[in-house]
Amino acid sequence: MIKTEQPLVLYRDRWIECTPEALIIHGYYFPFGKKTIAYSRIRGTQEIQMQAFTGKWRIWGSGDLRHWWHLDPGRPHKDQALVLDVGAAFLPVITPDDAAQVKNIIESRLGAR
Repeated sequence: MIKTEQPLVLYRDRWIECTPEALIIHGYYFPFGKKTIAYSRIRGTQEIQMQAFTGKWRIWGSGDLRHWWHLDPGRPHKDQALVLDVGAAFLPVITPDDAAQVKNIIESRLGAR
């Protein structure tokens, strides 16, 4: 039996995964596609407080053609989101279960460059 190495995971919830090299957003491309963003592509993060007009009720997609929200049916029960600056027209917006931990992981990887 051949045993394959599983990549080390620094953080994982239903929709967001942080590996040592990249952030993986499950449900980015509806309904099943995932998006992998190398930390080297991330220029910065911004933590936002979600409210009715700032994404709290957006389950997936974009409402302003600038921000792209991954699929997350549990988003209405969350308060924090992270906007990722990847130098593209669309800014990925993620809502991990533990936004502070994911932000810390991303920022520590940005500082390692």
